[in-house]
Amino acid sequence: MTEVLFYHLQNMTVENVLPPLLEKSLDRGWRVVVQSTSPERADALDAHLWTYRDDSFLPHATWRVNDAADQPIVLAIEEDNPNGANVRFLVDNAALPQDAQGYERMVLLFNGDDPDALTFARSAWTDCKARGFDVTYWQADERGRWQRRN
Repeated sequence: MTEVLFYHLQNMTVENVLPPLLEKSLDRGWRVVVQSTSPERADALDAHLWTYRDDSFLPHATWRVNDAADQPIVLAIEEDNPNGANVRFLVDNAALPQDAQGYERMVLLFNGDDPDALTFARSAWTDCKARGFDVTYWQADERGRWQRRN
């Protein structure tokens, strides 16, 4: 069964939250697709993932490269799965793909300070529950550690 994690971002950005989550995914041996909603946003995330930390980088590519199938992380704007990922991150209100049930895990990062993002997340939550997915909600505590909420 597909597990869907909703990460409620408040006073934090995708750029701060995404890299550590991607690192954890790679540590678990997972292949990942990160879906955003525009080529410009994917390019900005691409640049950020190379430079977000001085002592590390995340091996990745965009969907445009010829060897996307060989990449552990692919940044995409469409629903396809160019690297056979078993985990998919959705940012910037990217819609759930039609084949969501084909993933072990889906992770929706949504901006809790944006009313449109909240509406989108609530709709996605309802959709995921209707599809029978295992759905959980995560929010950072006062120290910035992610806590599962009910």
